[in-house]
Amino acid sequence: MNKYIKYLFLGLAPVALSSCDDYLDKEPESAVSPAAYFKAEADLQAYSINLYNFTAISNGSYGVSVWANDNATDNQAAMGYSSRWVPGEWRVGSGSWDFTQIRHCNYFFDQVLPKYEAGEIEGNEDNIRHYIGEMYVLRAYAYFNSLQTYGDFPIVETALPDQEDVLVEASKRRPRHEVARFIIEDLKKAESLLLDVAPGNKTRISKNVAYLLHSRVALFEGTWLKHHKGTAFVPGGAGWPGNTADLTGFDIDSEISYFLGEAMTSAKVVGDQIVNNLTENTDTKEGMNAAGSHLNPYYMMFTDPDMSGYDEVIMWKQFNVALGVYHNIQMQLERNGGNTGWTRGLVNSFVMRNGLPIYAAGSGYDSDWEKEGVKATLQDRDSRICIFTKKDGDVEYYTPDNADEPEFIVDLSWTVRGNDETRMVTGFAVKKGKYYDADMARNHYIGNTGSVVFRATEALLNYMEACYEKNQSIDATADSYWRALRRRALVNEDYNVTIAATQMDKEAEGDFGAYSQGALVDATLYNIRRERRNELIGEGFRWADLRRWRACDQVDGYQVEGMRYWGSVYQTEWEEAGYVVVDPEGGTGNMSSETVSVYIHPYQISKVNNSAYNGYQFTPAHYLSPLGQATFRQTASGDKTDLETSVVYQNPGWPKVSGQGPTTVK
Repeated sequence: MNKYIKYLFLGLAPVALSSCDDYLDKEPESAVSPAAYFKAEADLQAYSINLYNFTAISNGSYGVSVWANDNATDNQAAMGYSSRWVPGEWRVGSGSWDFTQIRHCNYFFDQVLPKYEAGEIEGNEDNIRHYIGEMYVLRAYAYFNSLQTYGDFPIVETALPDQEDVLVEASKRRPRHEVARFIIEDLKKAESLLLDVAPGNKTRISKNVAYLLHSRVALFEGTWLKHHKGTAFVPGGAGWPGNTADLTGFDIDSEISYFLGEAMTSAKVVGDQIVNNLTENTDTKEGMNAAGSHLNPYYMMFTDPDMSGYDEVIMWKQFNVALGVYHNIQMQLERNGGNTGWTRGLVNSFVMRNGLPIYAAGSGYDSDWEKEGVKATLQDRDSRICIFTKKDGDVEYYTPDNADEPEFIVDLSWTVRGNDETRMVTGFAVKKGKYYDADMARNHYIGNTGSVVFRATEALLNYMEACYEKNQSIDATADSYWRALRRRALVNEDYNVTIAATQMDKEAEGDFGAYSQGALVDATLYNIRRERRNELIGEGFRWADLRRWRACDQVDGYQVEGMRYWGSVYQTEWEEAGYVVVDPEGGTGNMSSETVSVYIHPYQISKVNNSAYNGYQFTPAHYLSPLGQATFRQTASGDKTDLETSVVYQNPGWPKVSGQGPTTVK
């Protein structure tokens, strides 16, 4: 393929995919042509499953995988900092954007839709429609990933020919609201085609997946437009780099209302089905016992090898060691810290079971508990932080088949021991997704715990937020959803108790979501965001949420904090064991200095090669990723040397030349 196909649409769509059908009466796979393919239901089934790329545990993955996707936010931290918090270190790359997945989807539609309309595809009619619906979801998902990353984006609905003028013209970016509307239209098509129960049950896309993704996209765009309104990050805002001629009839307030309304409508479809069927939370100390019995279904929902029985899980990824499909994440989730940890800011956002924030009068919280360790710190709190955090005395894994080998108990000294790969980082170690099987903990090649891809609970949160953002009130549906979530979390379900006791200046100390546009939000909106933060910990939503809320403008010198170490029970124990070294100047230490804080400051352990030592900083250009230099060179005119002749514009604040960082954006 020549350079044009490479830069816009890498790779031809696969047209010879295997399936379970007998292919003896068909052309050899190496000779299958588009004309001969896509003639049977099995062809559509095989083609679509080959394009599944949803966020989940990867086959053979090592480390904490999906559970670390919230690292580099105010929720979680790894040993290494992210350049998103160090202006100037994140720089324009040399490459180009990638349309491979979009082209594969478009190729499918080019080939299949004419055959379907002509009645030329053999098989069950409902299943044929379903697989076409799957492809609309897959294209929507690919476009949504690009929308979140770049904002404005080209809209292409067909697999284009290898012709420079056509490809360059198609590279022109469309305003982000148009891209979001295009995604929603694809999802509406999917909703009309997909089955309620997919072939393959919950391991494939279903109608509810489309509705849930619909609500996610609409909420993202509606809140992005609302909170970035007037800036260069929305069409027509001051400094927006797009063409105002593309905005005929555009009214941002109408767009905001449209998207928030879409979010409510689609979220309610899923929310009403699950609100009274949330997975039970038994509040047991451990999720399972040595015999393998599931003691807490809510805990096990995130780590069960078979997730098909949980109503709340509407799509999941299954692993099968016998078929060579496995992962390795349990080795670190069960044995150490896996180079991640909840932040103190996240932990402190969880209210007491009586519904009061920890700082409120009458909450029952005692700050001296922090000196007694993680278990004491978390007592009487919202059960979600209790069951999803490793605590003193918790079981790491069971060895039921070996009577001579005892249970292995959580060892929080991984906070200071081991290498970067195994550290607990903040002392608040992630337990969400951890199984209890000794064989998985020791063997890299037998991890078969499932991975949640879409969880219906998100619909409750999406509706609550869209409702309040659109109407500045909580309607009956949002009220019932909110109470159900708190009831399952074993917290006083009257959220008004929490709202009335909320002090925004206190919440802002550890929660970027307390802000939008550099100002504190009202207590009701904040508590809706708190509920989302608490329910979705470790599930990879946080960075997208912070960006759409425009919640990073105020970040200037923010220090990530962990548990209390200095003056705690751990100090004496770990120092006597010889584990602790403090050496910020030399860079050989594993603990921040007491002169900095009594709490662990993971990014103040060492000054060596550490641009985050003085805290997180933020520059608005980082709300969007830059396009790489090749994007402009390949779409420039003439001899391609003048990047300014490109038909593609760069994102606000970013230059077009690789290796350069952003400038300030108002």
